[in-house]
Amino acid sequence: MSVEAAALLGMGLAAAGFWGAAVGIAYIFAKTIETVGRQPNAEGRVAKYAWIGFALVEAIALYGLVIAFIIMGIRK
Repeated sequence: MSVEAAALLGMGLAAAGFWGAAVGIAYIFAKTIETVGRQPNAEGRVAKYAWIGFALVEAIALYGLVIAFIIMGIRK
C-alpha cells in the first residue's frame, strides 16, 4: 500500500469517529427523554447531566476531525 493510500485511509478512519459520536449523542438524549417521561420532576437534574455528556461525546468527534486534518496536512 502506498503512503498516499494509507493517508487517505487514515483520514477516513479518523472521520469514522463521527458515527460513534452520533450514536453516543442519540443514546444520551434517548435515555434523557425516557427518564423525564418516567420522572418528570427530575428534569432539571437529568438535563444538566445530559448536556455534560453531550459535550464530552462531541469532544471525541472533534478530536477525530482534528486528527483527519492533521493527516491531511502531513499528506501534502
